[in-house]
Amino acid sequence: MDQISNIQQRLQEFAVERDWNQFHDPKNLSMAVVSEAGELAALFRWVRNDESDEFVRSEKNLDEVAGEVADIAIFLLLLCERTGINFAAAIEAKIAKNEFNHPAALTRGHARRVRPKEKGE
Repeated sequence: MDQISNIQQRLQEFAVERDWNQFHDPKNLSMAVVSEAGELAALFRWVRNDESDEFVRSEKNLDEVAGEVADIAIFLLLLCERTGINFAAAIEAKIAKNEFNHPAALTRGHARRVRPKEKGE
């Protein structure tokens, strides 16, 4: 069993033991992802861009950032489990799409989109 599948199984066991699957519908899980992402962003709220790498070098700050990253990942994995999305396959597909939409030769050094957006993107 790969590591992601093992984590998803542990998360399901955790939820079942507490009878929490009743709260883990796609809407609630997506809202949990957003709220946890907000908590992650709040850690950096008043940190200057040029100081953010230094900020996470502090063990205390890094632990807090890691905790919020874990919360986001947990809710994403639960959402994938609930909706039948293969987490790793979805990431692989998105990387391939990003490689097409942002070819290195045309986007090196800037973040502007070089290909027009298609419907559904």
